[in-house]
Amino acid sequence: MNTASLSAPSRPSLGARLLANGFVRTLLGILSVLLPMFLVLGLSELVPKPYRTGWPLLLAACAIVAGYRLYVRKIEKREVSELTLAGAGRELGAGLGLGALLMVGCSVPLLAGGIYTYTGTEHWSALFKPFPEQVFVAFMEEILFRAVLYRLLEKAWGTTAALVVSTLLFVAAHLPSEHISVLGMLATAAASAALSAGYLATRRLWVPVGMHFAWNYLFDAVFSIPVSGHAAHGWIQVTASGPEWLSGGAYGIEGSIVTVLAWGAAAVVLLRAARRKGQWQLKPGAARVPS
Repeated sequence: MNTASLSAPSRPSLGARLLANGFVRTLLGILSVLLPMFLVLGLSELVPKPYRTGWPLLLAACAIVAGYRLYVRKIEKREVSELTLAGAGRELGAGLGLGALLMVGCSVPLLAGGIYTYTGTEHWSALFKPFPEQVFVAFMEEILFRAVLYRLLEKAWGTTAALVVSTLLFVAAHLPSEHISVLGMLATAAASAALSAGYLATRRLWVPVGMHFAWNYLFDAVFSIPVSGHAAHGWIQVTASGPEWLSGGAYGIEGSIVTVLAWGAAAVVLLRAARRKGQWQLKPGAARVPS
């Protein structure tokens, strides 16, 4: 009887092992967002100030998308399904609608209760100035916190841990914001959970991008109410009065208990939808409890 000699399987190279490591992939994913962003914004500073209105932020958003797509294709070696255009219009529209609904649900009670008071309007062109910034913020934060951090954390630790850790990181990223309060941190946490749930329910980015953009843009450009402590200079001028736990104070609408409740409710609804669709993932290797 002849025995064929079996060669031992070759061990992956050090580079291949590093690129398969979850921490390394997360670091590379973060760099794929931040490096193109800083490169574009840094180079735009070479252009005289009167000629760099709006477009650097839009170009930076495009660079972030391109950098993330390159990372996924070269490092994870798969199609970027979370950003494909098929069905994107429908999902983006749903996200915009949800963000607008949240904006209306928070602002109408405060306006009706006299916490916010209409004082006048600016020129209608004020509607356009915040557009590039809010497109940039929506894509940058959703790709960084949902597509990179949440998604890779979920792959390593499961859905529950990924929701908790990514939410804490999202809140931590907002701590340097001026005038942040305890309610502001709670609202930011609720918003992070809802945005992650929007991604979880679809496994795509268009819903959370739409929600994020609509919320920020409508308050920044339309109602001129500060968001995350950033002053707004929009079309409809509104002043805040009354207790800070309702008005949000200098931190703006995201420091109001109304926002905590609204975004918290949105998170619950979207998370339940994700569960119904079977999107909840256990930690790899964990045994599923029989229902």
